[in-house]
Amino acid sequence: MPGRILITGGTGQIGGILTDILMEKGYEVRWMTRSPKDGSEIAQFEWDIRSMTMDPKALEGVDIIVHLAGAPINGKRWTKEVKQELRDSRIKSTQLLYDTCKSQSQFPKQFICGSAIGYYGYESGSVWKKEGSRFGDDFLATLVKDWEATAKPFEDHGVNLSYLRTGIVLSMEGGALVEMSRPVKWGLGAALGKGDQFVSWIHMDDEIGAIIYILENQLSGPFNLSAPEPVRNKHLMKIIARVLKKPFFLPPVPGFVIRTIVGEMAAAVLGSCRTSSEKLVESGYEFKYTELKEALADLLNEEK
Repeated sequence: MPGRILITGGTGQIGGILTDILMEKGYEVRWMTRSPKDGSEIAQFEWDIRSMTMDPKALEGVDIIVHLAGAPINGKRWTKEVKQELRDSRIKSTQLLYDTCKSQSQFPKQFICGSAIGYYGYESGSVWKKEGSRFGDDFLATLVKDWEATAKPFEDHGVNLSYLRTGIVLSMEGGALVEMSRPVKWGLGAALGKGDQFVSWIHMDDEIGAIIYILENQLSGPFNLSAPEPVRNKHLMKIIARVLKKPFFLPPVPGFVIRTIVGEMAAAVLGSCRTSSEKLVESGYEFKYTELKEALADLLNEEK
């Protein structure tokens, strides 16, 4: 029986699509947002991470919290200020949800917390990373580890807790695929760095599908949300060019050039993270897109 779900990050790409599908399935969805809008079909409640305050009415009758809020990882150089924003938007928001649930004695039955494959770091080469693998030691790994740890106390109150360790979500509504396909459309496609680093990807349909599967089956613990077959960066860029019917002949973009442009964030682009979706598959989830070419053909509106 569908229940009441509170989503943070509902105005984001994943949160927006997830909201639409959940509502179609009969769930009552409400959002936490910095700027609630009157007259919306979705009940919206205000929170402010800076002052660590939120409207406690948001929790009334809520069965499930899906916590997707977080400042974008890509798009800005990781200055000291940006790093703090990345941490605060994830860790402080999680702490605020927990503190408010505790002060109101209103804990949900289920808490689904956003996370990322950055947990494992980007220095693992071709080694498969499963949910039990050790976390990395770079900035992103520390960020994700601390994010998950902040949600851990929910378990002490009988809440079913799960983490969404998401890979690169492929979508033409924004994100990595839009940025990667742009130079290819101009005939300037090329691998990044050595091009042999593994990219763990997932089609947006499967990202949403997996979240709903975890939600409806009340699965707990961390789950790698990435397609069964990660690919090397060079192969990814070649397939984008092939699907778009564009040439692919330029030499790889040197790593030092990328580091010069984006700074420390280059680690997530040039580094390798080969994650396994075995746990999710063994739980019963069936991927809609397991092959990269089919996923890109769907997204880039070409013939399969």
